Amino acid sequence: MFDITGLEKKLSVSFKDKQLLTAALTHRSYINENPATSTGHNERMEFLGDAVLELAITEYIYEKFPEKPEGELTSLRASLVNANMLGDIANDLGVNSFLLLSRGEAKDVGRARLYILANAMEAIIGAMYLDRGYETTKDFIIRILAPKIGPILEKKLYRDAKSLFQEEAQDKVGITPTYEVSKEWGPDHDKHFVIGVYLNGDLIAEGEGPSKQSAQQQAAEAALKAKGWG
Repeated sequence: MFDITGLEKKLSVSFKDKQLLTAALTHRSYINENPATSTGHNERMEFLGDAVLELAITEYIYEKFPEKPEGELTSLRASLVNANMLGDIANDLGVNSFLLLSRGEAKDVGRARLYILANAMEAIIGAMYLDRGYETTKDFIIRILAPKIGPILEKKLYRDAKSLFQEEAQDKVGITPTYEVSKEWGPDHDKHFVIGVYLNGDLIAEGEGPSKQSAQQQAAEAALKAKGWG
């Protein structure tokens, strides 16, 4: 078993209950191969951490940018808490070295690993909230994400494809896009989705990815190109 204190040093947060942090790093696939594992997998903690993360970032940017309207704050928050951002931060913190994965999942180092890392990051936040409380967890979240805000605003990266396509569609044709899953396959820990984006019932484009969110973003990007709006 790895020494969890190595990750605690990278997080700059010491856990009172080390089992919570271990559980946050345990992927469902690992439990399938090691059913006697006492901690369980990290999906419930991921659910909790997602909510804590969103609240902490919402509070922070609401107070920091009193001049920004709700729409811009929503897009900025989305750019800070999406899978790409969280996966990159998890990589920077060395979380990958501490993940507990099945032998099959351990071999996959592509896009799917990024989403596993992002989910683990949310689970770590959930575990931290349970172990150390909201204030410590919020301080951690702001410490890792606040430095990302400047570059996002400077390069206007907060205008994500889904938000941009909605703005353009409403402005140009007066229609709000809708998204529908057209295909879905794979086990719970390795899902894959194909999602279509529609305007007034007409399919504009499709996107695919390991989560509904990523597939929607891919569909929106394709739709912007198809319409010549982006």
